[in-house]
Amino acid sequence: MSPVERRWEIEESVFVKAAPEAVYAAIADVRSMGRWSPECVAVRGVPPGPAPAGARFIGFNRKGPFFWFTDCRVTSAEPGAAFAFRVGTFGLPVALWGYRFAPEADGTRVTEHWRDLRTGRRGGVAQLLGRIFTGTRPDQRHLANRVQMRATLERLKQELER
Repeated sequence: MSPVERRWEIEESVFVKAAPEAVYAAIADVRSMGRWSPECVAVRGVPPGPAPAGARFIGFNRKGPFFWFTDCRVTSAEPGAAFAFRVGTFGLPVALWGYRFAPEADGTRVTEHWRDLRTGRRGGVAQLLGRIFTGTRPDQRHLANRVQMRATLERLKQELER
């Protein structure tokens, strides 16, 4: 595979025929993420319902034969406006995942965003662990995440528009 310019941040969005508060409630209930995300298979350590800022949870993920877990902490919980969480593994920062909710006529523009936090002195270790656990090279991660984000948002849209 030819080298790709590494991207450190990406975002995708979709229009959902639902109020921002309803979309927020679905996303902020992180235990439901396994229903939408192609990689996340389960979330544990947080009660059902919208997770508040500061809440911690464990995400269990799978991509083909690869399985890994992450330690997550909610960094932003603004009902109807924004929800975000930091992801780490073995005490190393990995990524920031978040969602913004913008009201539009008859619904909400949902934007999912991702930022790679595997930088600095310990970034190389986090990158190596990411490649081992996910099977994805660091310079390819944004491409894989873009595909995952599109699928996540489409599944969320389908569920909320039923």
